[in-house]
Amino acid sequence: MAKVDFKIWRGDAKGGGYQDFSTDVTEGMVVLDSVHQIQAESANDLACRWNCKAGKCGSCSAEVNGHPRLMCMMRMDEVLAETPKGAPVTIQPMKAFPVVKDLVTDVSSNFEIKKKIKPFKPRKPDAEDGTWRMVQEDVDRVQEFRKCIECFLCQDVCHVLREHSLHDEFIGPRFLVYAAALEMHPLDTEDRTTELKNAHGIGYCNITKCCTNVCPEHITITDNAIIPLKERVVDKHYDPLGKLWRWIHGTEKEANDQQ
Repeated sequence: MAKVDFKIWRGDAKGGGYQDFSTDVTEGMVVLDSVHQIQAESANDLACRWNCKAGKCGSCSAEVNGHPRLMCMMRMDEVLAETPKGAPVTIQPMKAFPVVKDLVTDVSSNFEIKKKIKPFKPRKPDAEDGTWRMVQEDVDRVQEFRKCIECFLCQDVCHVLREHSLHDEFIGPRFLVYAAALEMHPLDTEDRTTELKNAHGIGYCNITKCCTNVCPEHITITDNAIIPLKERVVDKHYDPLGKLWRWIHGTEKEANDQQ
């Protein structure tokens, strides 16, 4: 058993600052365990959102030593190994979202963003029994995106949202993953490229892969979701040969009407 020092941000939407704590850390503990222990010992009113403590609900997102992480999945021995000797472990709320209280942030804007993305629009059934036939390879392609637990760590680390606060102009990596899951679905017939280009701000993403690096579900956000969506936008709106092809087949006016 070892005594570990912590600096935890305390406050609300009006402001706040770090408060010092110290608690015993034993083998196998995760950051969330330490926070709960501090709550029990010396800060009963410390606000912290959590639910499953199994890395599947996405509730306990925070920044540990300045890095966006799930507190229930970050072991204290790993945290202490990266913390400079003699320095406290710092825990603060996600920077990209408004603070509610202490470590709890208001992530409700994400659910409003989700409503703006065109929903799933399946093609007509192609089998006599009213079902569809799909190639397994196409199904596998989108299965990865369904692992998202909406912890919003990718939103938090994205510099467009974190540093520039362009929440009204850029939907962020989590919802580019959501859009990719729809766009690449073998049954979907909707076209979202115009909205991705104009309303959803996909051009803001400069594919630094920071979102991929923090994903607790190890979704390859940049390479498998964002880049393919960028390619679709370019093919639809910037490729002259594609434009000529649509003009020949009479679909260019329809594409322009959507813009």
